[in-house]
Amino acid sequence: MKKGLLKHVTITSFLMLSAFMLKAQGIVFTPQVSGAASVSQQVGITNIEVNYSRPNVVSPQGQDRTGNLWGSPTVPYGFTNLGFGTATEAPWRAGANQNTVITFSTDVKVEGQDLSAGSYGLHIAVYEDNKATVIFSRDTESWGSYFYNKENDALRVDITTVEVAQTDLLTYNFIEATTDEAVLALDWEKKRFPIKISVNTPELVYQNFQEKLKGDEGFNVQSWVAAANYLAQNKIHLDDALNYANAAVEGQFFSDKNFNTLSTKAGVLVAMNNLDEAEKVMDEALSMPGVSINNYYGYGRQLIAQDRDKKALEVFTKASKKWSDHWLAPHGLARAYSAMGDYKKAAEYETKAIAKAPENSKQVLEGYLKTLKEGKDFN
Repeated sequence: MKKGLLKHVTITSFLMLSAFMLKAQGIVFTPQVSGAASVSQQVGITNIEVNYSRPNVVSPQGQDRTGNLWGSPTVPYGFTNLGFGTATEAPWRAGANQNTVITFSTDVKVEGQDLSAGSYGLHIAVYEDNKATVIFSRDTESWGSYFYNKENDALRVDITTVEVAQTDLLTYNFIEATTDEAVLALDWEKKRFPIKISVNTPELVYQNFQEKLKGDEGFNVQSWVAAANYLAQNKIHLDDALNYANAAVEGQFFSDKNFNTLSTKAGVLVAMNNLDEAEKVMDEALSMPGVSINNYYGYGRQLIAQDRDKKALEVFTKASKKWSDHWLAPHGLARAYSAMGDYKKAAEYETKAIAKAPENSKQVLEGYLKTLKEGKDFN
């Protein structure tokens, strides 16, 4: 073993042994040189958390290791015998002190490979060619990688590292995040280790609905409406979505037939491409007490989005007869005629809408009118 590595191992071993002895004696620890930190991110309904310690590029002895960190005794390349513990082939601990631990609240995919919900010790084997292997170990209690055992591996994934600006303190951060995926990055010195994590959020939400609707939330009609709407919007499990919508309209524990529940059912039917049945349900929804011009207007816009312009014109015409003094009545007709390519008639109705509209809406409508006069559809 090289003299420098032996010195590094000896100092580390001494510090570890001292810490274990203090813990056994119930003595309060003094602060660690590499302080503890954590970072978390919610991806859809999945929570991801990393707990780690943050070594500095500048060693505790004051040595700046920039340019000499990777492949050194601090971060050996590949798998090495660290000279302490039980591991004869150990990766880098990807932090300092105890295991770096990453926790997933649901099942995920890491770099496209499945990983079950739970907590994992995080290790990395670093290589010279900007390659690295990220290891998720079922062992989360060990100190660093000194007791690493590949039999505890839950997953290994290969990644490519990238060069970044100098980061003195080792840092984990989520550099990208959406409702379906995130990129967790480990930055230290001038190297970044990006790890892509993805989740099937719509499927997880569906599973969550299945459980929640069996409990107290199943006695709230809005829970069934929310579940049906979500599945329809994401076009998944549509048979269940229709069952949820029917439960909202005439469920076992309640019967709540109104515009909201009926329009939800119609939305599911549209997602199932059953447009004729959806139209019948929406006609019933629009006949319910308490329906407003906003309900008609919203439905008309949905029809235009579905390229069902003639039906939209029919709906806007009914709204215009019911609420002839409301500015949305002529504006709805303008939308329908614009969608059908009759820009002259659409402009006539938009002019009427501008005359009746509140001041805070006039500027938008005037923009639509300008578009119509240019011979363009403003929908």
